[in-house]
Amino acid sequence: MRDWQPACFRALRETCTIYKGLTPGPDCQLNKRPLMSSKLNVHTLVSQPFAENTYVLWLQGRTDALVVDPGLEPDLILNFLRGEELIPAAILNTHGHADHIAGNHFLKEAYPNAPLIIGAGDVPMLADAELNLSAPFGLPITSPPADRTVREGDIVEAAGFRLEVLEIPGHSPGHVVFIWRDTPCLVLGGDVLFRGSIGRYDFPHGDGPLLMRGIREKLFTLPSDTVLYPGHGPVTTVGHEKRTNPYVGQE
Repeated sequence: MRDWQPACFRALRETCTIYKGLTPGPDCQLNKRPLMSSKLNVHTLVSQPFAENTYVLWLQGRTDALVVDPGLEPDLILNFLRGEELIPAAILNTHGHADHIAGNHFLKEAYPNAPLIIGAGDVPMLADAELNLSAPFGLPITSPPADRTVREGDIVEAAGFRLEVLEIPGHSPGHVVFIWRDTPCLVLGGDVLFRGSIGRYDFPHGDGPLLMRGIREKLFTLPSDTVLYPGHGPVTTVGHEKRTNPYVGQE
């Protein structure tokens, strides 16, 4: 797998334009950390060609970490972890699209004791390049199997974090978000809600009304200062999106 994956990533950089327009501009706040508990560290690694955000989270004084949605440039993630002397305690996938799971193999190879966790509804996408949307490019990507699957209300405890799981399908059938109820709350949101936009729902098994309902009923009921780390683009807050988002904001 190591022989073909890098070539696959290079070809994808040259040919894929699905997320064109989501590359952060000069005013992007991806690397500006919102005011949160001083014990929290969040580092963003942006994988091309989709400008997909991989997040590494760890607490001050600890060497174990969470890796969220390892993308198409796994060397960025591995080099950062080694440079910071961090060891993943869990690998979290918000959903099963290729740009969010492509690094799973490399993370599991380097850190086999880190459990791979994904929503139960997206498990088939890990092993099926048609379902995870990589096969249409002629460059199939697959992932190792999940070590754990999660559903609404489940709790993930790792690296000192206690994360609540919410299911918000619509972009993918089993999309989940992970919530850490710190001050303020933090949401690892994948491709559900972006700054000024929402996740695509024109993919196979997409459902726009379901996605929008999930955002309004599950994310917009969180405190306004809740910080959302999305799968693409800059960090935002629940309050900002409730006020201004043209798709799901207040009418």
